[in-house]
Amino acid sequence: MRQLFICLLFLSSFNYIVAQDTTEADYRFSLEDCITFAFANSYMRQSMKLSEQSTQEVADLAKYQRYPNLSASLNEGFNHSNGTSSSSNWNGSYGLSSNVTLYQGGAITHSIEQSKLQAGQAVLQTRQYDQNLVVQILQAFLSVLGNQELLKYQEAVVITSDEQLKQGESKWKVGSILESDYLLLNAQDATAKSNVVNTKIAIVNSLITLKNLLSMDPMVNLDILYPADSGLDALALLPSQEIALQKCLATSPTLKLSENNIDIATNSLQLAKSGYYPTLSLGGSVGTGHSINYSDFGSQLSDNFNQHIGLTLSIPIFDNFRTKSQVAQNKAALIQAELSRKDQQLSTSQMLIQEYQNVISFYSQYKANDISQDAYFKTYMAYKAKFDAGAATVVDLLQQQNNYLNALNSFIQSKYGFLLNRKILDVYMGEEIKL
Repeated sequence: MRQLFICLLFLSSFNYIVAQDTTEADYRFSLEDCITFAFANSYMRQSMKLSEQSTQEVADLAKYQRYPNLSASLNEGFNHSNGTSSSSNWNGSYGLSSNVTLYQGGAITHSIEQSKLQAGQAVLQTRQYDQNLVVQILQAFLSVLGNQELLKYQEAVVITSDEQLKQGESKWKVGSILESDYLLLNAQDATAKSNVVNTKIAIVNSLITLKNLLSMDPMVNLDILYPADSGLDALALLPSQEIALQKCLATSPTLKLSENNIDIATNSLQLAKSGYYPTLSLGGSVGTGHSINYSDFGSQLSDNFNQHIGLTLSIPIFDNFRTKSQVAQNKAALIQAELSRKDQQLSTSQMLIQEYQNVISFYSQYKANDISQDAYFKTYMAYKAKFDAGAATVVDLLQQQNNYLNALNSFIQSKYGFLLNRKILDVYMGEEIKL
């Protein structure tokens, strides 16, 4: 009887595959393919990469604050006056000027460092987004796989329910069973078909979610490739909780972001303190001009050629307490960043430990449900044989069938729950993600 059920299962699976293949898939993706495609095509990720480039441009520009500027000026004018003797003439001046800040209390150094830290922050934000994106892809991908596996069994149950309904109709017509028993078989057959429809809808919804994460057209035909089940037990081999936690704390982009925020707050404080110090700048210029039209133009330019170089020292005396207030605000921001870092480390540690325990729990459930669904299957087959022989009632048969289906559903949920939590644990530990 078990062989018959397995044959029906394969038949329904084949029919399902044929039905899916009537429309040729545009993409056939494994989990790794989905992640690679998302990293290359996600609109949000592309936007974040552009932000990285923008902040890097700002960082590259900041280092040029150390260099002197250079500007040129050119002026030509016409003067006319009415007096005892009316006169008019052209005059002009031309010059080059340059200025460079020699000392500003370290403001330039800290400004450059601030730009570098902000550029690094943009990179870390992308890494944080990537981690969250991978987790969401895992959830959608494994939801599709779990529902597709469930669908295969449900379609096999539809075939079995149809046969039971036909058999029950024959028995009812000859008076072997009551009409109420026949109606129960009819209701069970309708429920089995409804379950198939609902699971197919769940698959479509999960695929739409997955396509959205991949920034893929929802009308594109996407097929999911099944991973091999042979390595499932091998995934239960976990590093120690301490090692897993160390890996997580060492690679977590969220923690690195909080550390980066401390560096930014520290540098901002030093930048604010530079307002207490004087500014020393060096400036210079060269210029020439003419004043009597263009007669002896060359001689005028030579005679009027001038040069200037000078140092300017600006000493802050009173700025309405702006610098003091800015320093106080940045000290508070630094303390907040340090507290946030401690809170984030605590939250990350708790999350990792909970995820670690979830993996152990789901694997235990998976192994127990595997035994349970096998036991309920054998019991169901035994009652089916009794029903066929007229030794069991319809109520008994349907009760055992429902018991088996519930156990099977629990088995599939625990199986893919284990896979999901195990792979999420890998994400948090900074491991390569593949099935």
